Amino acid sequence: MNRNENQARKTALVIGANGVIGRNLIEHLSTLEEWGIIGVSRRGGEDTSRIRYLTVDLLNREDTRAKLSHLTTVTHIFYAAYQDRPTWAELVAPNLAMLVNVVDAIEPIAVNLQHISLMQGYKVYGAHLGPFKTPARETDAHHMPPEFNIDQQQFLERRQPGSSWTWSALRPSVVCGFALGNPMNLAMVIAIYASISKELGLPLRFPGKPGAYNSLLEMTDANLLAQATVWAATDERCANQAFNITNGDLFRWNELWPKIGAFFGLETAPPLQMSLDVVMADKEPLWNSMVENYGLENNSYADVSSWRFGDFVFSWDYDFFADGTKARRFGFHHFIDTENMFIDIFQDLRRRKVIP
Repeated sequence: MNRNENQARKTALVIGANGVIGRNLIEHLSTLEEWGIIGVSRRGGEDTSRIRYLTVDLLNREDTRAKLSHLTTVTHIFYAAYQDRPTWAELVAPNLAMLVNVVDAIEPIAVNLQHISLMQGYKVYGAHLGPFKTPARETDAHHMPPEFNIDQQQFLERRQPGSSWTWSALRPSVVCGFALGNPMNLAMVIAIYASISKELGLPLRFPGKPGAYNSLLEMTDANLLAQATVWAATDERCANQAFNITNGDLFRWNELWPKIGAFFGLETAPPLQMSLDVVMADKEPLWNSMVENYGLENNSYADVSSWRFGDFVFSWDYDFFADGTKARRFGFHHFIDTENMFIDIFQDLRRRKVIP
């Protein structure tokens, strides 16, 4: 236990600390004086006066128990870890096991555990499978398994009765914010794709399915999600509830895409469906030369490119949005303009010298 955790009234254990969600959650928590913060990930991190990092293999039950067994001051578990696998069925076992291992390690020793926050997404509604009911609502029926988000929630629902802690489940749309080496980072996909397009003297073409250019979507800003996550974890009204968390507005790529192009000083051309995972596979040498020529931070191509995720999002030729009014009814009233969100993220990437 460090001095900060001893003095704090609350101690957050952030699981998945280096992802776009966990990273932004830690940044938000660090602005709140009453919180001590412990970040857990496979890669660890640099400790600060406010934040302590642990490197843990959450798939290894013994390693998880050994590394977390001294965290007796934890009051809130914020679970945002994710293990990618080739198929939906293969996602279930590792992602459920990591959550179970964390709860099994912390619950017996953290006598003041108050809340477990679970990060989900629209996969709960079957959004990844194809056109789904919109707006999606928290009361919508589950779909045919496999689906690890649902299995994780059902684990907490079974475990919670008789416990001193409650749970909440946050369901954001596509989360946008700063993070490196993240497999699901749409803003980074767009920024690197646009930067390389500019370097090659090409207009910015929307690469997704033709119908996806015109479908109705929404996004979730990572900082907005962080605020909502802490709110749901600390407001008694939110106990054992799920909440859709969105920016609060809707958009179509056909209107937003030219504005993104304008930020990068690019004209747009008509959409052309192409797999980014395929057409960007040979661009690593070009990226490395851009890093050198523009004095960028020496981030590897793998850490800044999430092309498969970009292909996934740009394939949604159906409406993709949920009803966010439950959170507002329960007291969370923050919102953000999605166009401004993208521009702010791109400006931040420039300040950090991630892109030219």
